[in-house]
Amino acid sequence: MISPDTARFWWRAVPKERPKGAGWRAVDESDFREREDRVTGPQSLTGPVPGWADDLLRTARAAFLADRLVRRPVAGPPDGTGAEPGGAAVEAGGSGAAEGEQGGAARHFTVSVPVTDPDRWEAAAEPLLSPLLGALTGDVWTLEFRQLPQRPTQALLPGDDTRRAREVAVFSGGLDSLGWAAQRAADTRRGPLLLVAFAERKPGKWARQPAYDAVRALGGRLVRLLTVPGQTPRAHGNTLERTASSRGLLYAALAVRAAAAEDVPVLHAPENGQLALGTPAFGQPPSIVHPWPLHLLNGVVTAVAGTVRVKNPLLYDTCGQVCRAALAAGLDRDALERTVSCAAAPARRPGPEVVNCGLCQGCLVRRAGLVHANGADTTPYGSAPWLLPPDHRDAGTWRALEPWLERPEFTGDDLVARLPLPPRTHAEPLLEVVEQGREELRALVRAAPRVVGSA
Repeated sequence: MISPDTARFWWRAVPKERPKGAGWRAVDESDFREREDRVTGPQSLTGPVPGWADDLLRTARAAFLADRLVRRPVAGPPDGTGAEPGGAAVEAGGSGAAEGEQGGAARHFTVSVPVTDPDRWEAAAEPLLSPLLGALTGDVWTLEFRQLPQRPTQALLPGDDTRRAREVAVFSGGLDSLGWAAQRAADTRRGPLLLVAFAERKPGKWARQPAYDAVRALGGRLVRLLTVPGQTPRAHGNTLERTASSRGLLYAALAVRAAAAEDVPVLHAPENGQLALGTPAFGQPPSIVHPWPLHLLNGVVTAVAGTVRVKNPLLYDTCGQVCRAALAAGLDRDALERTVSCAAAPARRPGPEVVNCGLCQGCLVRRAGLVHANGADTTPYGSAPWLLPPDHRDAGTWRALEPWLERPEFTGDDLVARLPLPPRTHAEPLLEVVEQGREELRALVRAAPRVVGSA
């Protein structure tokens, strides 16, 4: 058992490398279940991966392992459903870290990572990366960087420049990523669109392929799908931490790596403003595409001379607005309802088509968005919170939602209570998104038993 007070992790540059000094836990690619060649090997990318992008991914993987291998002093699912949060979906800038945002006292991590230019990473990137991890996990992080002996060799597959991406977007198979992909696929003025997906769990896989097929069926431009295996740590006989809040950074780094290899300057990571900004009533960990973590991530990339900027194109849209835009782009109602928005799909599904629990934050926002766009939601869910007894443990998110919706307004102070906003970010349009989202959720509360499918 690794102490949360003195957790030190050393990412091995080469197999069997020994950490310098005592008290380190050595980790590397072998601590993940997935085959390494499927993660960083040939992936139908049209160009080589620059060193800074490999460094970012290596750092994110090391932090993710540390996050999962050290249990929190007081652990507990934050959404009241008994389920592990999803991370897209990935998730107070360094000031709130010491309070243990995810529950209980904060953990203290020191992580040593080999990179191509340790001086640049130490001087320019570390002052941004530690607060970024602190914002996502609520812990205290210290990153140390040392020289990478040699860059990993890259075996590129034969490429065709006509297939080189002109746009790259994260594609989870959820409502937001499907809606954004549909909008971009309809733009015939651009070249190929690359969608980066993460193969982590079966419900996502079941939804992702139909979602991709729906986007391709729209025509207009070439759409490529790159599926990168999700990263599953080996427990080595220990119990893994359930609240994997650093997963968002890991997935962002995987997608940034793909965009860098395709020489695309912008990576789109779509998530509606309701989820990206977070709803205080749900108590979920911050999203990587919240303006503040995204600002820090882009600062890290710039600090190491990176060429990719990550943007959330749906920050100023509610889930309902995303659904309406997807319908306008040519998708049908069935395509939207086949998506997965759940933090963790039901462990005991009534049938193979049930991949959304219906109880978590993602499911409730999804329900409200589909009702807003379609007038009803016939998605088969595992359960419905309004059908559960008020004191049922799985109804916790629903119970917390109602009093929050009864509040007269959501203020600027509320907006920055957990995380600050980046410089020159105006609060007014963000407050408008929150209030519009609150109205969609109020409509769900009023109409749920009448117009929404339950189980």
